[in-house]
Amino acid sequence: MFIIAGLGNPTLQYEGTRHNVGFDVIDAIAEEYNISVDYTQQRARTGKGIIAGQKVILAKPQTYMNLSGESVRGLADYYKIDEESQLLVIYDDVNLDVGQLRIRKKGSAGGHNGVRSIITHLGTDVFQRIKIGVGEKPPYYDLADYVLGHFSEEERKKMKEGYGRAVRAVEMILEGRIDSAMNEFNRKSI
Repeated sequence: MFIIAGLGNPTLQYEGTRHNVGFDVIDAIAEEYNISVDYTQQRARTGKGIIAGQKVILAKPQTYMNLSGESVRGLADYYKIDEESQLLVIYDDVNLDVGQLRIRKKGSAGGHNGVRSIITHLGTDVFQRIKIGVGEKPPYYDLADYVLGHFSEEERKKMKEGYGRAVRAVEMILEGRIDSAMNEFNRKSI
């Protein structure tokens, strides 16, 4: 069993924003593997399926970003997973170029409140993650306004390509090849 949690904010207001790329990747995975993410449990929209021979739970926490840890902790407890080896968290990163991936086995929150919440609720920063670049905040922007803003048409094209790479990275991680995924996807590709 593997939980793949994509971070974002619920409601139509936040659809397509930079902060919701975790939800967008879950949607891309669900589409690729024909998994319906329409069940509600542990304060998340979830769907069950098989990817790369692994049973997976796709999850979109509905707690709002800053409380993501409440939902992820509930799912981890409910499914009795080992967070270090059976949890994958997908989220946005303003320190990466638009559509660029960065895969890690552990690490700090790096200023991301959703990840900070997960680390706090799990009591560890050792869990696998895929960060997806949404571009650096322009100097005159407020960070919250920036991440809650929408992509330009050109950025949307780059993000769609990034989502495709993220789906492939997920497959490799589920096959137990996270080091290979890091080697392949952590370099600049755009």
